[in-house]
Amino acid sequence: MPKNSAKRRHPRWTRWCIGVGLVLIVVSGGSVVATRVAVATATHTVVQQNLLGTSRSTTERKHADIRGAKNILLVGLDTRKSNPSMLSRSDSIMILHIPAGHDRAYLVSLPRDSYVEIPAYDNGKVPYRGGHNKINAAFAYGSRGLTGESALSHGFELLALTIKQLTGITPNAGAIIDFEGFRKVVDVLGKVCMYVDEDTTSIHIGHTADGKQAVPYVTHSDGTIAYKVRGVTPNFYAKGDHCFTPVEALDFARQRDLLADKDYDYGRQRHQQQLLKAILKQAVHDGLNSPAKLPGLLSAVGKTMTVDNGGVSLEDWAFAMRNINPDDLVTIKTNDGKLNSKSVPGVGSAEILSDTSMELLKATKDDELPTFLAKHQDWIAQS
Repeated sequence: MPKNSAKRRHPRWTRWCIGVGLVLIVVSGGSVVATRVAVATATHTVVQQNLLGTSRSTTERKHADIRGAKNILLVGLDTRKSNPSMLSRSDSIMILHIPAGHDRAYLVSLPRDSYVEIPAYDNGKVPYRGGHNKINAAFAYGSRGLTGESALSHGFELLALTIKQLTGITPNAGAIIDFEGFRKVVDVLGKVCMYVDEDTTSIHIGHTADGKQAVPYVTHSDGTIAYKVRGVTPNFYAKGDHCFTPVEALDFARQRDLLADKDYDYGRQRHQQQLLKAILKQAVHDGLNSPAKLPGLLSAVGKTMTVDNGGVSLEDWAFAMRNINPDDLVTIKTNDGKLNSKSVPGVGSAEILSDTSMELLKATKDDELPTFLAKHQDWIAQS
């Protein structure tokens, strides 16, 4: 694997959107989609595939009474159309933790640059002997030499095994979210309203003096800023309440370079979690309760996901989690939202998970997040 530049950045909004699809199915049980038959109709468009492989925690069951705490692994991919030969890395990694009471949910993000040990793995094509690297490389190593469904399955499996080795968490289910497909979900909702907690300047969307949309900054192939385009004013999202159009919402969620507080990747991670929750609220209030919007919304959600249900039908998942709503989703920062990086030979700049972050992950495994958060309330991302 070629080493990454310390300044490499990916202008993508997949970090916030990867949770929306599966969470939307989870929270839909308490809304108009109130019966197993209706939920089956809502989820039939979801692509289902074995992603967890040997890391799968349960065997296939036709119907299941879901009990106990559950952890769902959510992954968004960084696959560049401009360079299709580049190995896919998991641009976004989140653990959706549902406690034993099934009355709320927690979203824990793992920094994609976290320096971890990736176990040895043989995908049947190009074996990987194991070693230390950024966690987002696990998907790439698992999928080397493969294409299509096989690449997704083996990449996801090695990532799940890496997370299990790091945290002890065996995912009960998993999902891969398609970045391009999720645009349709936001389009159906029409707008998303939320509070912006810091001034944010876009490097992707702006306008000329005559009002035409234009790109305000030229970027390098790795996403870093090369130079500003003369005569183009970038979009600016001031601190305060906003109702974003679909284009503005996605643009806001992508920004990390010109944030007022200069918190870069952690600022973007926090904004994406906040926007995730805002979209869930919008979906429930204006989508799931709207006969006009509901068919298009459910169709858009279903088409954007590849899901491993962990041996439990999506209908059973939705029925079991029917009491959770967006207000019960708690988003949690890793490393207290602060950079903790170091330069690693052959790898580049990598993020080191703090001892407290490891306590957070252990609390996730042991279903003790309320106890952890009582001691670390500032680790909750405000939304």
